[in-house]
Amino acid sequence: QVQLVESGGGLVQAGGSLRLSCAASGRTFSKYAMGWFRQAPGKEREFAAGISWSGGSTYYTDSVKGRFAISRDNAKNTVYLQMNSLKPEDTAVYYCAADRTTYGSSRLTNVSSWGQGTQVTVSS
Repeated sequence: QVQLVESGGGLVQAGGSLRLSCAASGRTFSKYAMGWFRQAPGKEREFAAGISWSGGSTYYTDSVKGRFAISRDNAKNTVYLQMNSLKPEDTAVYYCAADRTTYGSSRLTNVSSWGQGTQVTVSS
């Protein structure tokens, strides 16, 4: 079982930027795809961005394409989400997620572990 700890959330004005980090421990980080999901108040959790085990492939939901960038540092067992041009509709709790199987897709369709979540609030 992998443990995930997010950091970097906060309050930002529309148009601003934030960088989320997720530190992983408990298994060989470099073998697993990782991703970020988000859940806005009153809505279901949704996929935001994913990255393959090597970092060579990324995938984004349409609403964040061109504004968010996911990356990973396998030497530090950490995955990042750089969020630019933030909009009020990006307000949500952001969750780090780990794939269940090794060498999986960046679409992260089979999540085995979740972080505790970090709040991102974008004011208009």
